Amino acid sequence: MPIPGSGLAKGLAVTLRTMTKRSHTAQYPEVQPQLPPRSRGVIGLFEENCTVCMLCARECPDWCIYIDSHKETVPAATPGGRERSRNVLDRFAIDFSLCMYCGICIEVCPFDALFWSPEFEYAETDIHELTHERDKLREWMWTVPAPPALDPAAEEPKEIAAARKAVEKAEAAAAAAAAAEAEPPTAAPATETAAPGTGSGPAPGRGTASGTGTGTGPAAESGSGDAPGKGTGTDPAGGTA
Repeated sequence: MPIPGSGLAKGLAVTLRTMTKRSHTAQYPEVQPQLPPRSRGVIGLFEENCTVCMLCARECPDWCIYIDSHKETVPAATPGGRERSRNVLDRFAIDFSLCMYCGICIEVCPFDALFWSPEFEYAETDIHELTHERDKLREWMWTVPAPPALDPAAEEPKEIAAARKAVEKAEAAAAAAAAAEAEPPTAAPATETAAPGTGSGPAPGRGTASGTGTGTGPAAESGSGDAPGKGTGTDPAGGTA
């Protein structure tokens, strides 16, 4: 059975112990507090990643996210292709007077368009000023801390690997183009020009005859022209002339 007044005695003991310790006063705002890197201060918007999927607005339990968009027709990228439509963001606003900083919108975003920033100094005298439009939300992105370093044995993120391969491919193409420009042009092979009066035709007085047979005499047909009165020729009948 508890002793009457024991709870009061324990509470007074805690008070006495606290009274004997030196108090520590935070010199804010002259000295900024050291906040954890994952502090939930304000939400930043990375507009380039937003596809207007509306998941953050639908999942928000306070309905404090306002999104407006319209559709545009994108022409076909290749001849004969089909046109497609895409959503274009017109407005993205968060009412921080309603936000309860649950972080559901950041968790459900499939394209990493929303991030937590540890900044918390955005108090206003007018409650309407707590509705931050997309330009203001984009300014908070500059205060988002860098993600923690990965484990040294972890695999390289696919985004970084793809970017590195693209850079290496571009550097290799640039090096090949520079090497091709620096290489001297090769000389064209010289072509031989035939002298006038020379050719590959048969010599004068020498020719070839069709058929077979040999003959001698001053009337030898198609002779070789080596000596007058002697030559080789053929008779149409196949005899010897």
